Amino acid sequence: MVFRLLADLVVVLHLAFILFVAAGGLLVWRWPWLVRLHLPAVVWGIAIITVGFTCPLTLLETQLRGRAGEQGYDGGFVDRYIEGVIYPGALTPLVRALIAAAVLVGYAGMFSRRRRGRAGGADDGQTSPTCSATV
Repeated sequence: MVFRLLADLVVVLHLAFILFVAAGGLLVWRWPWLVRLHLPAVVWGIAIITVGFTCPLTLLETQLRGRAGEQGYDGGFVDRYIEGVIYPGALTPLVRALIAAAVLVGYAGMFSRRRRGRAGGADDGQTSPTCSATV
């Protein structure tokens, strides 16, 4: 029972990590300090896709399922829980392209925002004088 709950927790953490890789580029637009966490996560995600090794979270989950007396699975986490469940496997290249675009748009927005802030744009913290009139 405990091992099954731990395996389920690993699934939740794994999904959260994948969502962070996918949407983190947009989050750094709002919170630029997240780039320190997001960039290594993106590099890790790209390495898993291009090199094709198994993620340690997948190995941990299957080991915990085995200790719980359950059957493990072949393939990766995305193959089991995402492809064919959330979107058809045939759309994988499109989904990867959309994730890459989201990361690039987020980083471009973050850099653009930082550049505007340094140039003394609207985010410089100064207030403009206002007129007030009483009727």
